[in-house]
Amino acid sequence: MEKNDIINDDVRANQANTVTWVGFFTNVVLTILKLCAGILGKSNAMIADAIHSISDFATDIVVIVSFRIIRKPPDADHNYGHGKYETLATTIIGAALFTVGFGILYSGAKNIYSVLFLQKTLESPGLIAFFAALVSIIAKEILYRYTIGVGKKIKSQAVIANAWHHRSDAFSSIGTLFGIGGAIFLGEKWTILDPIAAVVVSFFILKVAYSISLGSLKELLEVSIDEKTKNDIFNLIKKTRFVIDPHEYKTRKNGSKIIIDIHIRVPNNLNIVEAHEVCDEIECKIKADYGNDIIINIHTEPEKE
Repeated sequence: MEKNDIINDDVRANQANTVTWVGFFTNVVLTILKLCAGILGKSNAMIADAIHSISDFATDIVVIVSFRIIRKPPDADHNYGHGKYETLATTIIGAALFTVGFGILYSGAKNIYSVLFLQKTLESPGLIAFFAALVSIIAKEILYRYTIGVGKKIKSQAVIANAWHHRSDAFSSIGTLFGIGGAIFLGEKWTILDPIAAVVVSFFILKVAYSISLGSLKELLEVSIDEKTKNDIFNLIKKTRFVIDPHEYKTRKNGSKIIIDIHIRVPNNLNIVEAHEVCDEIECKIKADYGNDIIINIHTEPEKE
C-alpha cells in the first residue's frame, strides 16, 4: 500500500459507480450489436459471445450494489464498517469469470470434438459477425483500460476484478474474430479455428479468475496484510518513544481498510495519561502514512521488572 495516497469511502464509491455505469451501458450496446450480428451473420460463435457479454451486466450490478453498502458508516451490526461487501463482490466476480471461462472451454471443446470425430461441418459465418467482433474487441479493451485505471486509483479489488471481466469479454471476442475470420477467408475446412481459439482464450480467463478469487478469498478468511506494509507499520510502532517490546501484533483487512491489533509495554514510571499519549502518538503516525480510515487497537502493559 502506498503511503499518503488514501481516498475516503464516498469518493471511492462515486468513482466506482461512474466507471461501472459507463461499463454497464457499453455492455448493453455491445450485447445488442453482437446478438444482431450473430443472427444476421449466422454465426453461432457470435451469438455465444453476445450471451457471454450478458454476464457483464451481473458483475456491473454487483459492483454498484456493493459500493452503495460500502459507503454506509459503521453501525450496530457492522462495528468495523461495511468493507467486506467489497471483498464479497470481488469473490462473486471471480466466480462469474470462472463460470464464463469453463463455459467457453466446454463449448469450444465440444465443437472441436464434433468436427474431428463426428465429421460435422461448422457453418461459415457472414462478414457482419467479423466486424462486430472487431468492434467488441476495441470497445472492451478501451473499457478495460479505463476501468482498471480507476480501480487502481481508488484501490478497489472489486473494480479491478470487473475490469478483468471486461478484458475476458475482449479475449472471447478475439477467439470469435479468429474463428469467424478463418472460416470466411480460408474456407469451410478451417471453421475449426473458431472453437480452437475459444479454448485457448478460456485458459486466459480461468487464470485471471483464479488470481482474483484467491486474493478475495484470502481477505474473507482474515489473512494478514502484505508483509512489507505489515513490517513497515510494526517498525513505525517500535520506534515510537517509550514503546517497549511490541508484541501480539495482528493485522487484517476490511475492504480497503487496514485493521491492526497490538500490545505494547511502556515504562512503569509513566502515569495513565502519559501512557495514553504514547498510544495517541502511534495512531497519529500510522494514520499520517496510511490514512484516517485505518483501525488501530492498542493494548498497553507495564514494563517487565
